[in-house]
Amino acid sequence: MKASTPLALLGAVSGVSAFWRMECRGRVGVARIDPLVNPGEVAQHVHAIHGSSGFNENVSFDDLVNADCTSCAVTEDKSSYWAPVPYFKHANGSYELVEQVGGMLAYYFLFGDAANPNGQIKAFPENFRMIAGDSLRRNFSIGGLGAKIPDPEKSLWSLLGQTSQVDLAQRAVGFNCLNYQKNPEGSLHRHYMPEKDYLDANCQDGVRIEIMFPSCWNGKDLDSRNHRDHVAYPDLVMNGDCPKGFDVKIPGLFYETIWATNAFAGQEGEFVLSNGDIQGFGYHADFISGWKNDFLQEAVNTCTNPSGRIQDCPIFSIQDEDTQRKCGMKKMPSALTNEKVIGSIGNSLPGNVQIQYGPEPATNPNPGPQTTTVPVPTVGYSEGVKPTDTNYLPGQIFKETTSSSLESASATSTPATLTPAEESEAAFSAQAEPGITAAPEAPAAVEDGYEVIRTDYVTEGHVVKMVIVKEKVEYVTVTTTTATLTSTTQLLKARHDRHAHRHQHRHARP
Repeated sequence: MKASTPLALLGAVSGVSAFWRMECRGRVGVARIDPLVNPGEVAQHVHAIHGSSGFNENVSFDDLVNADCTSCAVTEDKSSYWAPVPYFKHANGSYELVEQVGGMLAYYFLFGDAANPNGQIKAFPENFRMIAGDSLRRNFSIGGLGAKIPDPEKSLWSLLGQTSQVDLAQRAVGFNCLNYQKNPEGSLHRHYMPEKDYLDANCQDGVRIEIMFPSCWNGKDLDSRNHRDHVAYPDLVMNGDCPKGFDVKIPGLFYETIWATNAFAGQEGEFVLSNGDIQGFGYHADFISGWKNDFLQEAVNTCTNPSGRIQDCPIFSIQDEDTQRKCGMKKMPSALTNEKVIGSIGNSLPGNVQIQYGPEPATNPNPGPQTTTVPVPTVGYSEGVKPTDTNYLPGQIFKETTSSSLESASATSTPATLTPAEESEAAFSAQAEPGITAAPEAPAAVEDGYEVIRTDYVTEGHVVKMVIVKEKVEYVTVTTTTATLTSTTQLLKARHDRHAHRHQHRHARP
């Protein structure tokens, strides 16, 4: 086992932004169409569809890029973005679509692979396709700890064995309780849909549903049989190390949609996603790239204004919100022309989808209704990082807590702030998003008697700090014993002790 008192030297550089925010104020349709899961046929459940008007049940890349319009702000983006919609089930059994507020935001995060800091981010190839989430999931099972255990600090995920792709995919879903009288919650804080009583009491401005896509690619396949196996999450969901075999870093997509659950405050009933999920574990989203590859690569390389606003990228052609909202699908499949999916729709979900609770996976096609449910954690309000906090980064999951054992010094940086126009559009993010920089290079020289044992990178605002940990080592023999474990801290210690044969004392340099 190793024990140490590290000496940290911090280097800092300022840099450019690492994301942009694609605004999709309109949607081209609300329909049971899913060309990935159900190509050429009617899909199981309803989706809200944004992007190219060329979207259809068997869509091709040519259909997307040759379409007349897009419901997103950048005319060069003919991609398709879609995800399930929530309905409200009234006490009398009737269903009503929850109103979507302001369309959708698709963040394009441009964070590199931490395992390959000198690597480049590659644009999506033309016709690239993928899915995030699992429509049939009906439980929360990270590390076998159960849904009532809150997420540990992300620095512990690897030590706890919680970085499998199944675990990371569950953490990539979030349900953000909106109350604009408070500072916003951190993104991806709550991984399930709050119950109706909690929503009524705490979420007076509705719910923002969030989902992060994998951003590590195998470098060869545009798609895979399940639309997931050709991509993978880095080990911190949004950023971190890409797993072996997925060495090509692509833009990290993050969807946000706002739903006016507050419109049903005080009414008896429950919310249910269109795939028959009342708890949100089965929330998912789909994407097909409709970008021309060369253009998107230029955007990846050049759209780095610290604001993250698409209006601040000179190569984007921007259309106004009214034009976005006028864009619709060219043709609705005949089988769906008269299906009621908006407003009050009757006593069943579209497609007669049944509510399925779990903990077993849901089935498709649907069986009869079930009567049991899996408990969900009671995760209360948790304030996210304030826009003026220099540690703030998009998605909150990036925020690092500086260890008290490190002596730090940083370059002065100015955090990004919301413009008046963005403040008025708090329904879309209620947060400011500064960029982050490329990591600084480590110095070559190290003092005599010390060795560099690792180099860490901590992001604060616009600044990436390089933490160089040095040590002087001497070895002594220790005897390990077995103890009963009663806490997570003991569990982590025991995992180290079982493999310990030598004990190193590391002394800080005077």
